[in-house]
Amino acid sequence: MRALLVEDDSDIADDVARALTSAGYLVEHATDGESAWFLGDTEDFAIVVLDLGLPRLDGLSVLKRWRAAGRAFPVLILSARGAWTEKVDGIEAGADDYLAKPFEIGELIARVRALVRRAGGHVSAQVTIGRLTLDTTRMSVAIDGAPQKLSALEYRLLDYLAHQQGRTVPAGELAEHLHGVDGAADANAIEALVARLRRKIGRDIIETRRGFGYVLSGA
Repeated sequence: MRALLVEDDSDIADDVARALTSAGYLVEHATDGESAWFLGDTEDFAIVVLDLGLPRLDGLSVLKRWRAAGRAFPVLILSARGAWTEKVDGIEAGADDYLAKPFEIGELIARVRALVRRAGGHVSAQVTIGRLTLDTTRMSVAIDGAPQKLSALEYRLLDYLAHQQGRTVPAGELAEHLHGVDGAADANAIEALVARLRRKIGRDIIETRRGFGYVLSGA
């Protein structure tokens, strides 16, 4: 899944980007408010981690613009401003959570995962759809309780489908969330990845809806 990190402090950005990548997210990084607003307005992300103190356009203004435009992705605010009034301003502007600096990376990742789960209609770290169970904390997959050995890319595909609330996902959208906009694979590459997954976990777990895309069985 794609994550947008908006942070102008390079040291913090490096740490957060590294942690998000390790947690299975494909990270896009913006260092100023104008760039962040454009990316969030034109591209899809599973989660946005947004600093408030940004050059060119402050984070609160960026968030308000996104929400006014109907952009509904979950947003976790990062800010050195820890006063309760600042938190209220952020939540009222449309933020889903607020984390004051300094913070522990582990807590940030836990909050990110919780926001993504809730956006996908799940409340537990273990997501069960039909015969498939994903442990989003351990980044592991089981079929009928039996653990499966998958590559990171295979896990991320299942993880993304599992958080779509039964929506059929086009191959192009899957490619974007697995490889990014610039490095997006074509539909044939996604079809090959799905075929490889089916050989490992069974043909019935991922359904193909011709002309529309892919959905998990039982979703």
